[in-house]
Amino acid sequence: MLMAHPAVLKDLVEQYETLRALHAEDGTAEARQRMNDVAYTLCVSTGTRDIDAALIAARHRLPGARVEDDSLLTA
Repeated sequence: MLMAHPAVLKDLVEQYETLRALHAEDGTAEARQRMNDVAYTLCVSTGTRDIDAALIAARHRLPGARVEDDSLLTA
């Protein structure tokens, strides 16, 4: 599987978090579509099938990430 460059992953994570913070899922059709596009791109870039797993995988590939750190997982 091809691996996305960490800079690309960082940008995608930041975009998704910004859209989520702005409640894009409840916004205009364009905002919802942008959020869906970023989520899809994150999933493809990380080889995952859902956004939560994609965010975890992307964050683990960023510089300074500790692979043994599971603090991003929810119980």
